[in-house]
Amino acid sequence: MAAEKGSAFLLKVGNGGSPVSYATIGGLRTTQLSINGEAVAITSKDSGAWRELLSGAGVRSVSVSGAGVFTGSAAEVRIKNNALAGVIDDYRLSFESGETLTGRFLVTRLDYAGDYNGERSYTLNLESSGAVISA
Repeated sequence: MAAEKGSAFLLKVGNGGSPVSYATIGGLRTTQLSINGEAVAITSKDSGAWRELLSGAGVRSVSVSGAGVFTGSAAEVRIKNNALAGVIDDYRLSFESGETLTGRFLVTRLDYAGDYNGERSYTLNLESSGAVISA
C-alpha cells in the first residue's frame, strides 16, 4: 500500500439539505481520526484462563479533531453555528484512496486563537452520534 498525503485527508460538513451536499472545511492543516470500541467480556470458567470478548457488542464511536487557519469559509461558519447551537450535523471524511467515512457528529470543542501579527487559527473536536458508514 502506498503512502497517502495528509493534505488529501479532508473534513467536510453537510449543507442541511436533502440530499446532503458537502463542503470542504478548507483551512484545516492537521486532521486526526480515532475509531473507538468498547469490549464486552464473556469470559467464563470454560475460557481456559483466557479473556473472551463478544464480537459485535459494545459501544463504537468515531472522534475527529483538526486544526487550521480560519478562512471565513461558509463551511467554517456552519461549524461555528453548529457548535454554538449544540446541533448534530452531517460530516464526511475523505481520503486520497477515495475511501470516505460519513456520519452525524456533534462539535464538542471549537477553539480560536491568534497572535497580534498572525492569522487566526482554530482547533475543533467532533464526536459521532449514530452509525458512521465507510464507503
